[in-house]
Amino acid sequence: MKNFKTKLIIISVLLSSLACNTENKTIVIKKSIKPVNNSSISGTITFTQDSDSVSLEAHVFGIEPGTKAIHIHEFGDCSSEDGLSTGGHWNPYDTKHSKWGDPAGFHLGAIGNFEVDSIGHGMLKFKTDLWCLGCNEENDILNKAVIIHNGADDYVSQPSGASGMRIGCMEIKIPEEVNL
Repeated sequence: MKNFKTKLIIISVLLSSLACNTENKTIVIKKSIKPVNNSSISGTITFTQDSDSVSLEAHVFGIEPGTKAIHIHEFGDCSSEDGLSTGGHWNPYDTKHSKWGDPAGFHLGAIGNFEVDSIGHGMLKFKTDLWCLGCNEENDILNKAVIIHNGADDYVSQPSGASGMRIGCMEIKIPEEVNL
Protein backbone atom coordinates (compact mmCIF):
# COMPACT_ATOMS: atom_id res chain seq x y z
CA MET A 1 0.00 0.00 0.00
CA LYS A 2 2.84 2.40 0.86
CA ASN A 3 4.55 1.71 -2.47
CA PHE A 4 1.24 2.32 -4.28
CA LYS A 5 0.85 5.69 -2.49
CA THR A 6 4.37 6.71 -3.49
CA LYS A 7 3.71 5.76 -7.13
CA LEU A 8 0.42 7.67 -7.05
CA ILE A 9 2.18 10.76 -5.67
CA ILE A 10 4.89 10.59 -8.32
CA ILE A 11 2.31 10.16 -11.10
CA SER A 12 0.28 13.12 -9.83
CA VAL A 13 3.44 15.28 -9.68
CA LEU A 14 4.29 14.34 -13.26
CA LEU A 15 0.76 15.02 -14.49
CA SER A 16 0.57 18.38 -12.76
CA SER A 17 3.95 19.37 -14.20
CA LEU A 18 2.54 18.77 -17.67
CA ALA A 19 -0.22 21.28 -16.92
CA CYS A 20 2.28 24.00 -16.02
CA ASN A 21 3.21 26.80 -18.36
CA THR A 22 0.88 25.73 -21.15
CA GLU A 23 1.64 28.97 -23.00
CA ASN A 24 5.34 28.01 -23.15
CA LYS A 25 6.54 31.43 -22.08
CA THR A 26 9.89 31.72 -20.38
CA ILE A 27 9.77 33.01 -16.80
CA VAL A 28 12.96 34.20 -15.09
CA ILE A 29 13.33 35.22 -11.45
CA LYS A 30 16.79 36.36 -10.34
CA LYS A 31 17.36 37.80 -6.90
CA SER A 32 20.07 38.43 -4.36
CA ILE A 33 20.49 36.16 -1.38
CA LYS A 34 19.65 37.84 1.93
CA PRO A 35 21.99 36.95 4.82
CA VAL A 36 20.25 35.62 7.94
CA ASN A 37 21.57 34.68 11.39
CA ASN A 38 24.38 37.27 11.04
CA SER A 39 26.00 35.36 8.17
CA SER A 40 28.15 37.06 5.55
CA ILE A 41 26.61 35.20 2.61
CA SER A 42 26.02 37.03 -0.65
CA GLY A 43 25.20 35.99 -4.18
CA THR A 44 22.25 35.34 -6.45
CA ILE A 45 19.75 32.64 -7.23
CA THR A 46 18.04 32.42 -10.61
CA PHE A 47 14.97 30.36 -11.47
CA THR A 48 14.08 29.92 -15.13
CA GLN A 49 11.00 28.15 -16.39
CA ASP A 50 11.18 27.25 -20.04
CA SER A 51 8.44 24.99 -21.37
CA ASP A 52 7.84 22.26 -18.81
CA SER A 53 10.99 22.46 -16.71
CA VAL A 54 12.45 24.82 -14.14
CA SER A 55 16.16 25.46 -13.73
CA LEU A 56 17.83 26.83 -10.64
CA GLU A 57 21.28 28.38 -10.67
CA ALA A 58 22.79 29.55 -7.40
CA HIS A 59 26.05 31.42 -6.86
CA VAL A 60 27.03 32.04 -3.25
CA PHE A 61 29.97 33.92 -1.78
CA GLY A 62 31.38 34.76 1.63
CA ILE A 63 30.69 31.58 3.59
CA GLU A 64 32.86 28.90 5.18
CA PRO A 65 34.11 26.16 2.85
CA GLY A 66 32.39 22.79 2.95
CA THR A 67 29.14 21.08 2.06
CA LYS A 68 26.00 23.22 2.37
CA ALA A 69 22.33 22.31 1.95
CA ILE A 70 19.84 24.23 -0.16
CA HIS A 71 16.08 23.77 0.20
CA ILE A 72 12.84 25.36 -0.83
CA HIS A 73 10.74 26.36 2.19
CA GLU A 74 6.99 26.79 2.38
CA PHE A 75 6.63 30.58 2.75
CA GLY A 76 8.16 33.30 0.56
CA ASP A 77 8.99 35.47 3.55
CA CYS A 78 12.61 36.32 4.39
CA SER A 79 11.65 39.04 6.89
CA SER A 80 12.95 37.40 10.07
CA GLU A 81 16.60 37.72 11.07
CA ASP A 82 16.82 33.95 11.65
CA GLY A 83 15.08 32.84 8.44
CA LEU A 84 12.35 31.03 10.37
CA SER A 85 9.63 33.15 8.71
CA THR A 86 9.98 30.81 5.71
CA GLY A 87 8.50 27.88 7.66
CA GLY A 88 9.64 24.32 7.11
CA HIS A 89 10.56 22.46 3.98
CA TRP A 90 8.06 22.81 1.18
CA ASN A 91 6.53 19.33 0.97
CA PRO A 92 3.24 19.52 -0.97
CA TYR A 93 2.75 15.75 -1.17
CA ASP A 94 3.49 15.02 2.51
CA THR A 95 6.37 12.63 1.85
CA LYS A 96 9.32 11.78 4.07
CA HIS A 97 12.55 13.74 3.82
CA SER A 98 15.21 11.98 1.79
CA LYS A 99 17.51 12.54 -1.18
CA TRP A 100 16.01 14.08 -4.33
CA GLY A 101 14.73 11.31 -6.61
CA ASP A 102 14.45 8.62 -3.91
CA PRO A 103 11.86 6.12 -5.25
CA ALA A 104 10.38 5.85 -1.74
CA GLY A 105 9.51 9.57 -1.86
CA PHE A 106 11.17 12.91 -1.16
CA HIS A 107 10.25 16.51 -0.43
CA LEU A 108 9.97 18.56 -3.59
CA GLY A 109 11.80 21.27 -1.66
CA ALA A 110 14.76 19.10 -0.68
CA ILE A 111 17.10 20.10 -3.49
CA GLY A 112 20.25 18.75 -1.86
CA ASN A 113 23.83 19.75 -1.17
CA PHE A 114 26.51 21.76 -2.93
CA GLU A 115 30.18 22.48 -2.23
CA VAL A 116 31.71 25.78 -1.17
CA ASP A 117 35.38 26.08 -2.12
CA SER A 118 38.33 27.39 -0.13
CA ILE A 119 37.63 31.03 -1.08
CA GLY A 120 33.97 30.85 -0.01
CA HIS A 121 32.33 30.42 -3.43
CA GLY A 122 29.74 27.79 -4.15
CA MET A 123 27.63 27.10 -7.20
CA LEU A 124 24.70 24.83 -7.94
CA LYS A 125 22.84 24.13 -11.17
CA PHE A 126 19.66 22.09 -10.89
CA LYS A 127 16.84 21.36 -13.35
CA THR A 128 13.54 19.54 -12.89
CA ASP A 129 10.17 19.03 -14.52
CA LEU A 130 8.60 18.44 -11.09
CA TRP A 131 8.31 22.19 -10.38
CA CYS A 132 6.57 25.05 -12.12
CA LEU A 133 6.52 28.84 -11.73
CA GLY A 134 3.10 30.46 -11.53
CA CYS A 135 0.99 27.50 -12.64
CA ASN A 136 -1.20 27.57 -9.50
CA GLU A 137 -0.76 23.83 -8.97
CA GLU A 138 0.57 21.99 -5.92
CA ASN A 139 4.05 21.87 -7.44
CA ASP A 140 4.22 25.66 -7.99
CA ILE A 141 7.33 27.14 -6.32
CA LEU A 142 6.17 30.73 -6.72
CA ASN A 143 5.79 32.50 -3.35
CA LYS A 144 8.06 30.00 -1.62
CA ALA A 145 11.61 30.74 -0.38
CA VAL A 146 15.05 29.27 -0.86
CA ILE A 147 17.06 28.64 2.29
CA ILE A 148 20.77 27.93 2.36
CA HIS A 149 21.97 26.13 5.49
CA ASN A 150 25.42 26.18 7.09
CA GLY A 151 25.69 22.37 7.03
CA ALA A 152 25.03 19.39 4.81
CA ASP A 153 21.70 17.63 4.44
CA ASP A 154 22.11 14.08 5.77
CA TYR A 155 19.05 12.91 3.74
CA VAL A 156 17.91 10.83 6.71
CA SER A 157 16.89 13.03 9.65
CA GLN A 158 13.20 13.93 9.71
CA PRO A 159 11.72 16.26 8.76
CA SER A 160 14.58 18.37 7.40
CA GLY A 161 17.90 16.53 7.08
CA ALA A 162 19.72 18.08 10.09
CA SER A 163 21.21 20.74 7.79
CA GLY A 164 22.09 23.24 10.46
CA MET A 165 21.39 26.92 10.88
CA ARG A 166 19.79 28.97 8.10
CA ILE A 167 22.36 31.41 6.68
CA GLY A 168 20.79 32.68 3.45
CA CYS A 169 17.28 33.37 2.17
CA MET A 170 15.70 34.31 -1.16
CA GLU A 171 12.00 34.85 -1.83
CA ILE A 172 10.73 33.23 -5.03
CA LYS A 173 8.47 36.05 -6.09
CA ILE A 174 7.79 37.86 -9.33
CA PRO A 175 7.90 41.65 -9.06
CA GLU A 176 4.42 43.18 -8.97
CA GLU A 177 4.92 45.04 -12.22
CA VAL A 178 5.32 41.73 -14.12
CA ASN A 179 2.16 39.80 -15.02
CA LEU A 180 2.20 36.07 -15.62
